[in-house]
Amino acid sequence: MKERKKKYFHPIEVTLDVVCGKWKGVILCLLQEKDFRFGELKEKLFAVTPKVLTQQLRELEEDGLITRTVYPQVPPKVVYSLTPYGKDLEETLRMMEKWGKTHQEKVGYEFEEEISEAGLS
Repeated sequence: MKERKKKYFHPIEVTLDVVCGKWKGVILCLLQEKDFRFGELKEKLFAVTPKVLTQQLRELEEDGLITRTVYPQVPPKVVYSLTPYGKDLEETLRMMEKWGKTHQEKVGYEFEEEISEAGLS
């Protein structure tokens, strides 16, 4: 796990810093369902660039929420999965997802269908 020297004023700052990148929450929701290869995640998150997806995955790995397993074969196979620590976020993610749906209905936001289906429900 990455050691941060950042100072926080409230515990919610820590949570938001770790879980909330543009794509981190969605990645974590997807990985609650099953393990994914990079290409599969890229297909699900069609609006993210490979560079940003790689960056978000690295940060989640550094924070101990996901693991990256490389299988020694040709072509190389890399699989991303949640750690037990990452699985601890399931209830929090469900609550965030529920709030997001309620807020979406209240304000009228529209979501891309494929990405919104990545939910935990």
